[in-house]
Amino acid sequence: MVALIQHPLKNPGGAGRPLRGTGRRVGGAAGGAAGSPAPYSGVERTTSRNAGVSRCSSGRNYPAVHADMAALVVSGFRDLLKRADFAKVLRRHRHKKKWAATEPKFPATRLALQNFDMTYSVQFGDLWPSIRVSLLSEQKYGALVNNFAACDHVSAELEQLHARDFVNKAHSHGELEPESGQTAAPSPASWACSPNLRCFTFTRGDVSRFPPARLGSLGVMDYYLMDAASLLPVLALGLQPGDTVLDLCAAPGGKTLALLQTGCCRNLAANDLSTSRTGRLQKVLHSYVPKDVRYKSQVRVTSWDGRKWGELEGDTYDRVLVDVPCTTDRHSLHEEENNIFQRSRKKERQMLPMLQVQLLAAGLLATKPGGYVIYSTCSLSHLQNEYVVQGAIELLANQYNIEVRVEDLTHFRKLFMDTFFFSPSCQVGELVIPNLMANFGPMYFCKMCRLT
Repeated sequence: MVALIQHPLKNPGGAGRPLRGTGRRVGGAAGGAAGSPAPYSGVERTTSRNAGVSRCSSGRNYPAVHADMAALVVSGFRDLLKRADFAKVLRRHRHKKKWAATEPKFPATRLALQNFDMTYSVQFGDLWPSIRVSLLSEQKYGALVNNFAACDHVSAELEQLHARDFVNKAHSHGELEPESGQTAAPSPASWACSPNLRCFTFTRGDVSRFPPARLGSLGVMDYYLMDAASLLPVLALGLQPGDTVLDLCAAPGGKTLALLQTGCCRNLAANDLSTSRTGRLQKVLHSYVPKDVRYKSQVRVTSWDGRKWGELEGDTYDRVLVDVPCTTDRHSLHEEENNIFQRSRKKERQMLPMLQVQLLAAGLLATKPGGYVIYSTCSLSHLQNEYVVQGAIELLANQYNIEVRVEDLTHFRKLFMDTFFFSPSCQVGELVIPNLMANFGPMYFCKMCRLT
């Protein structure tokens, strides 16, 4: 009986396969088709005159009780073989390509890189491999000196680290340029930089890091670490003393802090739709700006829908900064958290250009005639950069009969080309592209003047 039970275990493949050492086949799931040999059971029962005795194929006689027991065991095992389909996989474990839940799941950072390889290789051509390597490498930072701290002492400490103030260097270069320039200098309103900003960076090729900012002797942080290219939109805005300023998409707060550092803001409205992000903005302001200055400058932090700002406060501000939500290319390649390339945010990503047009149009509507607007992103995509600018200008012309002029920033680019790499193919505005020698950006910015 033990031998009988061992045979099927030696043949786990199931019905229709020969038992090892017998040359015979076990019957199929249906017990064998009609006309086929009977399933081999290991016991061959023969009829005898003595009904109480059964004969085995070996020729030995066993009592009928033993034969019936063996037959019962074999019959039960045959039923087990019928029911057990070892090739069958439970339905819930099958992989179905039509089920989105069972599709291979790639991290959002990998999806972002695949997307960039497809689009930016066409947009930038031969430049894309070097931009790609730079985006995947460690980013460089700048140290924005906090003018509300002991700024001279902080600047001296940063100089001891062999860092340099790239803003001051650019201004010194700009003062010498008109002497050798062959063309007339543009009007100051179109190219003047916002004043009183000091930002230190390490020279090209120097990958040194700044130490973390610390609390200074005046109770505020000494400097703010940021992508130095993020300061360019604030510089290009060209603030003048007494300006009313709107930062339409202010969080997390680096550019808002830079606007306050100029000392030009008579009123500053800092807005962001996300309440959690405005919470981060409030923390930055409390860490870097004294309480009396916050009230004196009348800083107003709100969480309104920026797309409706033109209806809420139209024709109000002298300067408006519209640093819109975008694909944040560098962040999307390095961080899974809050990554816009997550599958669940696909529709949100596709709607970005439309949202950006609406925000820029609202910013232009909130600007006084004769005022200036800076549109900026940290994306390389021309769909989020030049095309958005052109779309917003057409929207205002067609629906509001408002004329907007794009300012030429060629002079501005020349001022800072020793620190940053600018894209040679950007048609509207300026684009800082990452480069291993100066791994800042990406940062796109375009300056516009509302004429009517």
